Amino acid sequence: MSKRAVLVVDLQKEYLPAGKLALVGIEQAVANAVQVIGDARARGELVVHIHHESDNPAIPVFVPGSDGVQFIADVTPQAGEPAVLKHFPNSFLKTDLKSVLDSNGIEEVVIVGAMSQMCIDATARAASDIGYPVTVIHDACATRDLEFGGQSVPAAQVHAAFMSALAFSYARVISCGEYQAAR
Repeated sequence: MSKRAVLVVDLQKEYLPAGKLALVGIEQAVANAVQVIGDARARGELVVHIHHESDNPAIPVFVPGSDGVQFIADVTPQAGEPAVLKHFPNSFLKTDLKSVLDSNGIEEVVIVGAMSQMCIDATARAASDIGYPVTVIHDACATRDLEFGGQSVPAAQVHAAFMSALAFSYARVISCGEYQAAR
């Protein structure tokens, strides 16, 4: 069995155009994630599906039992693929993700999903801190426009800032095409 796992982080309906937190470019990110997941499955690599639910009733997103917390259809887990429920941006925090990886002998992780500046960033940094070599497939991730200090920050700039920060010392950050060409 391969020592690599693909972590599919929060590709949930809440991020689709009809969801409460629609992301810029989510459709293309999902299409690229589908390719990465398909490649992993064909190679017998572990695919771990991570999904978020809010435990804060004051924030009406990712509400347990709502349609928004459901996996996007194209990336629904297949039989035998683990699904890890989380309540924080860091997919390792207070979850069994590390034990799932350890029990499968995983030594390296590939990350796809949403949002670039939140759960992708937090999960990639945590995985690196634990000691996993990390690859982030940047065009299989998405985010949204943000605002800070009265300034609007376009999603493309948010995404680029966080991918460049991860690439600086936490992860190899490459495109789906580069990932597939190297396989």
